[in-house]
Amino acid sequence: MDYQQILENIYLKIQPYAQVGKQADYIPALANVDPDQFGMCINTVQGEVFMQGNATTRFSIQSISKVFLLAMCLSFEGEELWRRVGKEPSGTAFNSLVQLEVEKGIPRNPFINAGAIVLADVLLKHLKHPKEDFLRFVRNLCGNDSISYNEEVARSEREKSYLNAAIANLLKYHHNIEGEIEEVLHFYFLQCSIEMSCHDLSNAFLAFAHYSPFEYGEVKLTSSQVKRMNAIMQTCGFYDEAGEFSYLVGLPGKSGVGGGIAAIYPQRYSVAVWSPRLNQKGNSVMGIKALELLTTETEDSIF
Repeated sequence: MDYQQILENIYLKIQPYAQVGKQADYIPALANVDPDQFGMCINTVQGEVFMQGNATTRFSIQSISKVFLLAMCLSFEGEELWRRVGKEPSGTAFNSLVQLEVEKGIPRNPFINAGAIVLADVLLKHLKHPKEDFLRFVRNLCGNDSISYNEEVARSEREKSYLNAAIANLLKYHHNIEGEIEEVLHFYFLQCSIEMSCHDLSNAFLAFAHYSPFEYGEVKLTSSQVKRMNAIMQTCGFYDEAGEFSYLVGLPGKSGVGGGIAAIYPQRYSVAVWSPRLNQKGNSVMGIKALELLTTETEDSIF
């Protein structure tokens, strides 16, 4: 498969979408990002790397980090984790309060904000140095020790975190947060602020493309747990657009409001794409189109 030629073809074909959508301006630090950037990177399980555009430019990965949170929490808690968070698609916005109230403080899945806030609380219980330990895990996954948080982005999110604060308080009311709300929110925003490039993200997600035991430092998952993580990415990784993404692209993955998307083809490749302009669901317009074209050009998806 000539992936480099495919990436070049994709880049040409997505140009009509270059001005569609806008970056996440409700987070002040993200509103200042140049929206007219695009990067894409594919890593194959054979060790090949193919890049296009701004593939080495770092950006705030935002909710993509929830995959890393879930990996750590599953490693520490195993099946017990699912007593505090569900595995079902939400069908509502990623920051919705309505569903959480109706379902008495049990988030529908780990990838909506409420679910990830619960995961942050879980990790605070298990890790002696959460900030350092989480970052070490992400660095191990992508093989890059220069990866770090963007404290400005984290502060920017906290200053405008009215809905997330409401979610955290509702979770606390229903006894699904054990730690102090401010500490949990601080860690939640911090891990969302991690900056990575498409190249870094594709490297990191390659670990989930191998259906083999997963071991990165103290984080260990069985091949069965990795498969189940992929299943949750497939059904819940794109907020209330997960069904549309499955229909158009047909790969497990996770998006973030920083404009990034990471996805995998099990036992074949991992791919990351970034373009800051988002659609109304909070997903990258050019990113989704690029991944749709990838599975179209290769004539292959998991289905």
